[in-house]
Amino acid sequence: MENASRIFIAYSKRAFLTKFNTLHKNCIRKPTKARKVQNLVGEEKNEMVVTPWEVRGKVDYERLIREFGTQPLTMELIQKLAKYTGGLHLQLRRGLFFSHRDLDVVLDLYEKGIKFVLYTGRGPSGPVHLGHLVPWIFTKHLQDHFKTRLYFQMTDDEKFLVKDELELKEATNYAYENALDLIALGFEPENTFIIYDVQDIDLLYDLALEVAKRITYSTARATFGFQESTNIGWVFWPAIQAAPCFIHAKLTGENVPALIPAAIDQDPYWRITRDVAPKLGYYKPAQIHCRLLPGLGVGGKMSTSEPETCIFTIDPPDVVKRKVWNAFTGGKPTVAEQRKMGGDPGICTIFQYFLFMFEEDDGKLAERERRCKAGEILCGECKTELAERINSFLENHKRKREKARNVIDKFHIKR
Repeated sequence: MENASRIFIAYSKRAFLTKFNTLHKNCIRKPTKARKVQNLVGEEKNEMVVTPWEVRGKVDYERLIREFGTQPLTMELIQKLAKYTGGLHLQLRRGLFFSHRDLDVVLDLYEKGIKFVLYTGRGPSGPVHLGHLVPWIFTKHLQDHFKTRLYFQMTDDEKFLVKDELELKEATNYAYENALDLIALGFEPENTFIIYDVQDIDLLYDLALEVAKRITYSTARATFGFQESTNIGWVFWPAIQAAPCFIHAKLTGENVPALIPAAIDQDPYWRITRDVAPKLGYYKPAQIHCRLLPGLGVGGKMSTSEPETCIFTIDPPDVVKRKVWNAFTGGKPTVAEQRKMGGDPGICTIFQYFLFMFEEDDGKLAERERRCKAGEILCGECKTELAERINSFLENHKRKREKARNVIDKFHIKR
C-alpha cells in the first residue's frame, strides 16, 4: 500500500475518491485472527515493535490492520461520518485515522436514535507532547458535532505499575498536569469527565472486577505478552482500562456504546474488552485508530522516554528550535546534491509535522512536497518555518493551559 499520508493531494471530490480507493484497495479484506502483541516484536534491530507500552522501528500500518484484526477505514464510512460532522476533518482527509472496530455499527445505531459516548485517555508518565494531542484534537471534533459526553481516563495506576522508576506520587502529579493540556484544547466541563484512576478507583472497581472475572490469564498473556517477571498489578490492570467503556451506563442508567479515538498501539486493551462486553449486557466498545506521530529521530513514534526526539507542550521556544534543527530529514548531505536530486519528504520527520498538525491547507502541503522533491526548498527553510509554527501554537496553548488551573476541578468525574 502506498504511503497513505499523501491523501492530502486530492483537490476535488473526484480526485479524493480516486486517491483514497487506490490507497485502501489492498486493505479492504477480511482481517485475520488477532495475534499476540508480542508477535510484532522483531528479532532484527530495526524491525517494527508495536505494543501498548513501546513503539519502535518503521510502522507498517497495513500489517497492523492484519495482525490486530481491525478494519480499514473505507471512503464509504468516512463519508457517512462526514455527514454528521459537516465535512472531512484534516485527520480524515490525510489518512491519519485509518482503521476501526465497529465504527459502522455505532453510526448505524446513531441513525436509529441510539447515541454514543466518547472515551479516550492518557498514561501520565511525563509531560504531554504533540503526539498525544493528535487523537485528542479529533476527539473534540467528534464531541462538538455529535454533542456527546467524553470520559477521559488518566491511567496513573498503570504507569506506576509498568515503569519501575516511577513513584506513585509522580504519576498522580503528572495526571493533574496532563489534564491541563486536555482542557487547553477547548473541551468544556459540561460534557467532559476526567477520571483519575488512583483517586477514582471506587467508581471503576466493581466494573473492573466484572471484566477481570471473565478474562483468563492465558488470554491476557497471549494478548499482552506477560512474562513470569510481570508484576500482578500489571496483569490485572487491563480490566481497569476496560471499565470506562461501561461507566456511562453505571452513572446514568443509559446503556449506549462507547467510541474510542486512540492510536493503534492501544488497540489490544479494548480487543479483550469487546469479548467481555456482551456477557455483561453492554455494547462492544468501538474504536477509530490514528497513526502515530513520529519522533524527530529515525523510526518510532514520539515518546516521552526519548525527550530529545519529541516536542513537549511545556518546552520553551529555544528548546523547540533546537529539537527541530536536530531532527532527521529526507534531505541530501549537501546543498548542491539537494538542489540537483531533491529531498525525500516520505522519510522526513519535519514534513510529517506539517502533515499531522502544522499545515491546514492541503494545496500548500502538496506544494511543499513538490518543491522538496524538486530541490527548490532546503531542509533549513522547512525547519525554520516549522519551529516558528510550533512555537506560535505552543505560546497560545500555554496561555490556555494556565487558565485551565482555575477550572480543572469542574472536569473531575466526581464533581
